Amino acid sequence: MIDGENYVGMRQNLTAGLYLVATPIGNARDITLRTLDILRDADVLAAEDTRSLRRLMEIHGIALGDRPLIPYHDHNGARARPRIMAELQAGKSVVYASEAGTPMISDPGFDLARAVQDEGLPVTSAPGASAVVTALTLAGLPTDRFLFAGFLPNASGARKRVLKELSEVQATLAFYESPKRLAASLRDAVTVLGGDRPASVCRELTKKFEESRRGTLADLADHYANNNVKGEIVLLIGKGDKAEVSEDLIDQDLRLALQTMSVRDAADLVSGKFDIKRRPVYQRAMQMAQDDAQEGEDEE
Repeated sequence: MIDGENYVGMRQNLTAGLYLVATPIGNARDITLRTLDILRDADVLAAEDTRSLRRLMEIHGIALGDRPLIPYHDHNGARARPRIMAELQAGKSVVYASEAGTPMISDPGFDLARAVQDEGLPVTSAPGASAVVTALTLAGLPTDRFLFAGFLPNASGARKRVLKELSEVQATLAFYESPKRLAASLRDAVTVLGGDRPASVCRELTKKFEESRRGTLADLADHYANNNVKGEIVLLIGKGDKAEVSEDLIDQDLRLALQTMSVRDAADLVSGKFDIKRRPVYQRAMQMAQDDAQEGEDEE
């Protein structure tokens, strides 16, 4: 049960396997009852930041006791993984927690979970807080389709190349960003994507100084060029305009496809590739196939 700030209850046996648990991204109360159960009951605990997990458990009244608490992060994963695998192979239940948020989302837990799955051992997840999903709910940008692209590169040239690659993606773009690089990233986004594109900067989510600032990329670039910020940041950018596809390019791809497949399959392939309506592509493919057939009869 939840009793004020503390979670109390007797430990129960937990089925052997790896448990990936989401931890709060700010407010310590943003944790699920199931995650508290798992933290209480697991035989072994592993964490990206052991100090953060200890503190979270203390807040909710969960004793570590004599259970192992193994650090697992980018710098020691190769060394720590064999010990965790040995615990799992011995039939133990192991819980892994990110420093904050959901494991596997820009997180070193990916290598651990994949290694466990490759050995045929059970892996399950207790869902919960996620900075990118929380930001999407606040940003005021379309959420029916989004692309999470992790952190943008540090260097401006590499950052611009990534933004260029994503410029025509028909989805809201989501990035994690450092406060030290936010102004530079927004400036590069204006250069590559255009200043009129809608965007949002979501900062310090679920914390005391939470901020969700909306505007065009140009507006946001101007604001953060003159205002230093702190904390964890999610940058969201509205989807780009779909590039026009020329009839010549469609015809070229249809002719190539019709060499090896049916009219129906060629139309499916080309309309899917360019994300355009299938019916006119099918009609064009049918006309091309008929023209080729007539041309063959004339030659005879």
